[in-house]
Amino acid sequence: MRASDPIDLVVFDCDGVLVDSEKLSIEVDRRVLANLGWSLSHDEILHRFVGRSSAHFSAEIEAHLGRLLADDWEAPYQPWYLDAFAAELTAVAGIETALDEISTMTCVASSGSHEKIRRTLGQTGLLPRFEGRIFSADDVANGKPAPDLFLRAGQRLGVSPDRCVVVEDSRFGVQAARAAGMRVLGYAGGLTPADWLEREGAIVFTDMRELPELVGQRRMPV
Repeated sequence: MRASDPIDLVVFDCDGVLVDSEKLSIEVDRRVLANLGWSLSHDEILHRFVGRSSAHFSAEIEAHLGRLLADDWEAPYQPWYLDAFAAELTAVAGIETALDEISTMTCVASSGSHEKIRRTLGQTGLLPRFEGRIFSADDVANGKPAPDLFLRAGQRLGVSPDRCVVVEDSRFGVQAARAAGMRVLGYAGGLTPADWLEREGAIVFTDMRELPELVGQRRMPV
């Protein structure tokens, strides 16, 4: 480990970092998969899919079922997600205070679609904080754990990887950040076990109130 340059960009994942959506999504994912004939537990879904794109989700279903899905296969299930989010979605505890205290430029880089990111950020009141600086897996050829999404965010905002730090809550997201040459803070206050994040090279924290101080450290390892 070595001393690194100051941070010029904080790149936030969305689900599980900004909005407390993972438990809701996993439960609906479980229902969707069961309806399609694939029974998985919450832990299996966490291990396989959290932090990955919807394209990966579809491809894994097709591989398991041994057949292609229709282009609009997700349409009947969208109300399940919308209803769950409308009833229960909140911002991650402490994130608003943390954002108030972080003076560094921020952005969002999420495996979700632009529509989903904007909807969940809007519902939780966080959208104005990131307007014009939102990046989706739909923008790149390869989603997490490939580095493409994080590299695109840095390039579009004019910040080199060594001056970026990513805030992630999934091991696939941590892998993507490390592959991009960016430092990464792993939030373990949600569903992902801390050791999963540590093994991939993240500095782990469990309370969003810790985030501003972590971002401000001038000797964060790379």
